[in-house]
Amino acid sequence: MTSIRKLIHGQTRDIGFPIRRLLPDAEVRRIGPFVFFDHMGPALFEAGTHVGDVWPHPHIGLATVTYLFSGAMMHRDSLGSVQRIVPGDINWMTAGRGIVHSERMPEDIREQQIAIQGLQMWVALPASDEDIAPVFHHYPAKVLPMVDQDGVRLHVLAGQAYGQISPVACHSPTLYVAGWISEGRSLLISSETANYPERGVYIVEGSVLLDGEPIPAGTLIVLEQGQNATLLATADTTLMLLGGAALESPPALWWNFVASSKEKIDAAKIAWTNQDATIFPPVPGESEWIPLPER
Repeated sequence: MTSIRKLIHGQTRDIGFPIRRLLPDAEVRRIGPFVFFDHMGPALFEAGTHVGDVWPHPHIGLATVTYLFSGAMMHRDSLGSVQRIVPGDINWMTAGRGIVHSERMPEDIREQQIAIQGLQMWVALPASDEDIAPVFHHYPAKVLPMVDQDGVRLHVLAGQAYGQISPVACHSPTLYVAGWISEGRSLLISSETANYPERGVYIVEGSVLLDGEPIPAGTLIVLEQGQNATLLATADTTLMLLGGAALESPPALWWNFVASSKEKIDAAKIAWTNQDATIFPPVPGESEWIPLPER
């Protein structure tokens, strides 16, 4: 019996820099509360330009989660937060009823031609929390627990795993772990954690063998519920484990908005189009903004 429900290879897109979009997928719309998954880069950005900068844009009903493997990014939001994120850190921005943020490439990263590579996730909020006040939290790498043994290193970013508990505050059972496995070593992903029935593994770099099937980099493995899975690294491998409990009601997703109803998304569209500062205050010091897509 296979532990693989589906393999997702994603679609490559250019949003000013290359990304691979894994979620939502036509057949797998979400894994636990994770409703959106982009693998950014690796990408270089020319000095003296603004290529790759993402202008202020809005969110509702979700938390954005940024994790980098290389480079750095500068986060600014309508709460007044200004935060540089570097590899190993977690930026966790809970939009709630409405927030605006930008993401820009720092000048030193451009000038030194350091590649930016990382993951951008959206975690949907439960319907009971989608109208909470927005909040931003930054967690430096050093406060996120690490497991290091026998050729396997794990960074527990959210939830509880491998004997460690992350300090990241989540609104529903959420699992997020970065992992590095040396060639020839293996990692057991247990089915025994009832809080995280939906699980996926993304192979960032390297390759693994699972149930006799070779799985290359760039693949999101959606695991069957209730089954153990053992990954054998056939090369030095970087991976991400993600999952959690399914939300009670599947949320709607349109552009940057996640909500329990179409009506809330329609209201957010109107508020953003009208630049309603009571819902979407501006990011201090920034005047640009991304309009609604024409679709």
